Amino acid sequence: MNTHSLINQLLTGILVLDESLTIRYVNSAAESLFDHSAKRLLGEPFSTAFFQCSLASETIANCFHYEQRVLNTDAEFALHSGHRITVDVCIQTIQDDGQTLLLMELRKADQLRRINQEDQQRNQLFATQHLLRGMAHEIKNPLGGLRGAAQLLARELNDDYLKEYTDLIISQSDRLRFLVDRLLGPMKPGKRERVNVHEITERVAKTLSYEYGDALNIVRDYDPSLPDIMIVEESCEQVFLNIAKNAAQAMNGKGKLIVRTRVEHQLTLFGERYRQCAVVHFIDNGPGISDELRNTLFYPLVSGRAEGTGLGLSLAQTIVHQHKGKIEVSSEPGRTQFSVYLPYVSEGSGND
Repeated sequence: MNTHSLINQLLTGILVLDESLTIRYVNSAAESLFDHSAKRLLGEPFSTAFFQCSLASETIANCFHYEQRVLNTDAEFALHSGHRITVDVCIQTIQDDGQTLLLMELRKADQLRRINQEDQQRNQLFATQHLLRGMAHEIKNPLGGLRGAAQLLARELNDDYLKEYTDLIISQSDRLRFLVDRLLGPMKPGKRERVNVHEITERVAKTLSYEYGDALNIVRDYDPSLPDIMIVEESCEQVFLNIAKNAAQAMNGKGKLIVRTRVEHQLTLFGERYRQCAVVHFIDNGPGISDELRNTLFYPLVSGRAEGTGLGLSLAQTIVHQHKGKIEVSSEPGRTQFSVYLPYVSEGSGND
């Protein structure tokens, strides 16, 4: 394995600058961090490669000229995409064939928090599924007896008027059983096929357009280089539609919904490392989600709307977890973002 390949395996972002502070090297982790390809960043002056950076150019230049080592925590980068990221930065000089270069190591400041969130999300998912399975059995057993008794009673009745009541009992029992099955979620994943994610997001966008018309401004920001991915198409469409409809409802059907797709490289999800992940972002300009609701957002029967069942996001989390992915949420007044991470997993058991 050569040095270039080793550096691309690092979770830490690496930038190398020359004496003019022009970017000369970008590793895969830095591509993912800045949401830009190496091709886009290479040859760019550091000062213009990003929309804004809290690292002063003088600080970087002094590091180069005086061979100082600089440690900066919580350095902020405003990207041209509109995103803001906070990173811990270590800058030092290195020698390469007699040439002095600047090595910048960048690690997302919230990386530890994300790991803790993943652990919390995984534990929450397992605890919820265990609880729901127990509840489901306790409900479905007497429900089956109730339905069977109604069927036996219907056979004994000669009055069609009275049979309407037994039919009602049977139909409502079936409805309740269906609700319980939904609570349990998709226990057995469907068949995975190689799918173009943009075909799914387009169907979701059209569904919302039919429902809300021009009042809802749907903005597509697609990465045309996004490769096809092995997923259960119908299940993932259910996830995207649920998240998008929640966003539209939060804005009362009037507002701006951005559907953005990106590829992230060298990403670790739940302790597993993946070379590539498809990421689908749903960003709305609604009122935001309260901290209290955000902490319980993926629990079943929790909803921000009085008429909501609270099942949608719980099921969405289960589906995405079955794809070895995760859902991230960030929210503040005027901007809420749901990000669905779907790793590229080979048709066998290994990762792409």
